[in-house]
Amino acid sequence: MHYSGGMMSKETEKRWLQTAVAAACIVPLSAGLGGMVLGADMLGGGGADMDSHMRYLSGLLFALGLCFLSLIPQIERKGAGMRMLAFIVVTGGLGRLYGLAHELPGLPMQAALAMELGVTPGLCLWQGRVARRFFNG
Repeated sequence: MHYSGGMMSKETEKRWLQTAVAAACIVPLSAGLGGMVLGADMLGGGGADMDSHMRYLSGLLFALGLCFLSLIPQIERKGAGMRMLAFIVVTGGLGRLYGLAHELPGLPMQAALAMELGVTPGLCLWQGRVARRFFNG
């Protein structure tokens, strides 16, 4: 790694952020593709309406993953896109959080909640830090 005065260089920090975002994209891409292919069977089944809705929402999840991937090449310049996508993910997470008042979901859904309300906002904040380092000194 390149260090300057005890701090990670802005280029190194950018590469770490790009790597973290790419790794985080594995979740919506794999869950989205799985839901599109398997439908409601991915979560134990349901009727035709539930299956259709599951496949649609899974397509949206997959598209979110692709949108996050598109930010990676010039991530230091993609703050608006990062914030917009994070807003969508956090909003979905708040809906999932509200559902906890009714019933505790299984571990995969709890992990999804952690991604939605923890990892995604954290990556968004980190992107802001990287952008500031690139454009403010």
